[in-house]
Amino acid sequence: MNLVIFGPPAAGKGTQSNFIVNKYNLYQLSTGEILRDEIKKKTPLGLEIESTINAGSLVSDEVLGKLIEKFISKEEYKNRFIFDGYPRNLSQAKNLDILLNKYDQKINLVLKLIVSLETIKKRISGRSVCSLCGKIYNQYYNPAPSNSNCCAPKFLQKRSDDTLDVVIKRYENYEKTTEPLIEFYKKINLLKVVNGESSIDAIKAEISGLIDANEGWL
Repeated sequence: MNLVIFGPPAAGKGTQSNFIVNKYNLYQLSTGEILRDEIKKKTPLGLEIESTINAGSLVSDEVLGKLIEKFISKEEYKNRFIFDGYPRNLSQAKNLDILLNKYDQKINLVLKLIVSLETIKKRISGRSVCSLCGKIYNQYYNPAPSNSNCCAPKFLQKRSDDTLDVVIKRYENYEKTTEPLIEFYKKINLLKVVNGESSIDAIKAEISGLIDANEGWL
């Protein structure tokens, strides 16, 4: 089975993606990670990507397609993908279909986590990260333990982009850019909407039910 997962910033997409990967033995394909990995390897493509990013430009759909194909073409990953951060536009979605078809695969299920802007604001405004261990906490939903030396208040820091102005812009940009994608997958009956404001366990249960009920599951 191949999945695509969408969700606005702080929707819990990362948490649910990790859950899906571990439970169903899938491979999470994150464009951010593969771009960083290609740059680290200093391949010709990696140098091109680094130059593009350093110039403040976006990596082209063509380059991203080449990177995605590297993984799609590998037999050990066949029908075991969860696409996170790709596709980001309609052109990428159509290209993904072409690439998957080339290697006798397809998208079986598209999950969209629905979370309101007000909830996103609260999640991000309450978020902090331990500067020692990197654990993420939230003063409203998941406060740091009071008896922990590592995650004591003096070690908790706010991320520089965790401001309301940035959050609102990121949320609005997400809604604007994903709308055509959501319609695309909705028209071909792949889209399933998940209530991202439920508890983590409830969301996991809902997602599990959708995956288990999908006829494309292998």
